[in-house]
Amino acid sequence: MRKHFFFGLLVPVLLVLSCNSSKNLHRVSLAGETQGTYYAITYFDAKERNFQAQVDSILKAVDMSASLWIDNSIISRVNNGDSLVEADQIFIDNFNLSKEVSRLTDGYFDFTIGPLAQAWGFHRKGKMELTGAQVDSLHRLVNYNMVHLDGNKVKMDMKGMKFDFNAIAQGYTVDLLAKMLDEKGVKHFIIDVGGEIIARNRKPDGSNWRVGIEKPSENSNDERVLQEIIQLENKALATSGSYRKYFEKDGKRYSHAISPKTGYPVDHHLLSVTVLADNAAYADALATAFLVMGLENSKLYLSKLTQVEAYFIFWSEKNEYEVYLTDGMKQMIVK
Repeated sequence: MRKHFFFGLLVPVLLVLSCNSSKNLHRVSLAGETQGTYYAITYFDAKERNFQAQVDSILKAVDMSASLWIDNSIISRVNNGDSLVEADQIFIDNFNLSKEVSRLTDGYFDFTIGPLAQAWGFHRKGKMELTGAQVDSLHRLVNYNMVHLDGNKVKMDMKGMKFDFNAIAQGYTVDLLAKMLDEKGVKHFIIDVGGEIIARNRKPDGSNWRVGIEKPSENSNDERVLQEIIQLENKALATSGSYRKYFEKDGKRYSHAISPKTGYPVDHHLLSVTVLADNAAYADALATAFLVMGLENSKLYLSKLTQVEAYFIFWSEKNEYEVYLTDGMKQMIVK
């Protein structure tokens, strides 16, 4: 087990830097809590309209469809074997997007990870270490090829399979909120839901929206300092990391990222991944997939993808923190 762990390597709550309004547009800011985290929306509107009601409606709709924390949500009812439940458009979108990324990443991202995620304790307070036999038994239930949609009905090839949209639903929520603002005619905005971010166009003064990547610290109580600033324009950014979300048992550290390939939490030197893509759901899911597959495999997959950039933080063989970023991501960093 490595002796040292950095805290705050990459801010899961990416910091939205200040922005100025123009003479013709009014700045509007909305903020609150959702999906066990926060949301922050900033947009500029000549009529200074307040879209809080629309935002609340979207957040509630996503929760009632894709939240594992709500007993009567569609995904919870599906996971509990409710044969009468019918999928709504939000569930269908998350299902189809998840299946697309599962195929794209050869199963390193798999939204049927639910049985293992639940057993390892990431959906409840009690944490446990599973035996090999228990992992093997649950691992056979993880296979995105064995679940299907027949209209608005969910079909599973094996009883006991469970869905988990946690690695894509937050990004999807960002995209839904962006779609709402687009339809309202808002041209300049940035949306942040728990660190999954999308920015539309530039700020009214012509400058780019900016978000910050935090400088690493060995102490969670240290003052946070920005290491990098990334400029965004019509792009989405999402982060997945294992340095904060983990539990320890008998001196062993377990990551929240479970590999669909092995059934076990990942144990490699990659600490966090930030992905830049055209939409937040895609960036969100790919960040999780890359965190699971590790740095070298991620490089191979990135070479096959277009319009996708990434920033990795990892431990070197010298037990030192290092970064790797794609050429496109380098161009997004403010010098």
